[in-house]
Amino acid sequence: MTMIDQNTAPPGQPSRPGAPPAPSGMPAPDIAPRPMGAVNWLGFWTLTAKEVRRFLKVYFQTIIAPMVTTLMFLAIFVLAMGRAAFDVAGVPFSRFLAPGLIMMAMTQNAFANTSSSLIIAKVQGNIVDVLMPPLSPLEQTLAFALGGVIRGLIVGVAVAIAMACFVPMSMHAPAFALYHAVMASLMLSLLGMIGGIWADKFDHMAAVTNFIVTPLSFLSGTFYSIDRLPESFHLIALANPFFYMIDGFRYGFIGHADGSLTVGALVVAGINVALGAVAYGMFRTGYKLKA
Repeated sequence: MTMIDQNTAPPGQPSRPGAPPAPSGMPAPDIAPRPMGAVNWLGFWTLTAKEVRRFLKVYFQTIIAPMVTTLMFLAIFVLAMGRAAFDVAGVPFSRFLAPGLIMMAMTQNAFANTSSSLIIAKVQGNIVDVLMPPLSPLEQTLAFALGGVIRGLIVGVAVAIAMACFVPMSMHAPAFALYHAVMASLMLSLLGMIGGIWADKFDHMAAVTNFIVTPLSFLSGTFYSIDRLPESFHLIALANPFFYMIDGFRYGFIGHADGSLTVGALVVAGINVALGAVAYGMFRTGYKLKA
């Protein structure tokens, strides 16, 4: 009677569970699942790179166009208002206006990146390509958010470089400006993610843009100092979270803030934590993502 080694599989059978069968007479391939730690770093960076490459492939639309649009805002508010020079908070109006316009371009594009990515994936039916890989809800949330932040920062740098050709710009507190640039881009990236998951069609997404993002952006002190507002409207402006991200970012350039810098830094951080928790919960439960 012939004894069979327990560690040797019969010809044509896999040598371990999960390995494909080998042809008769051929050694079985040594295939096993790729080991992963607590974080799937490869999957996380792959999804992030996918989000970044998605907008870089159409850079004329996603980077150049916002830069031109922002310069048009600058021209309208500075050149078309006449030659009379006036100051705001002790600096020329053009220097006061420039940081607000840069911030507006960053936040709008961070929002557009995540919202468009998710709503298009849902409408086209390829959202499954994001849900099937071995990525945790936290990794999915952070990857999408990081893609939006990167787009916002790239647009901000491009707009600042273009604007420096027309407006003398200097940095008063670079760390403060960088903090608010990252936190503001993250805030709108998370908000776009939530809107993209919630929306069932492009009309829903347009409603979020037209009735939430745009009004809060325009009423946040982008084009003016809230110190000039009547008392009641001044209090309303202080309740606008967009005001704090623009006010802190502007302080980094001109050294003047209309509100409390400490309160502003805490507000944007707190809102990001809240929005991040909502976005994570949507991915974890599969809200409007899984059939």
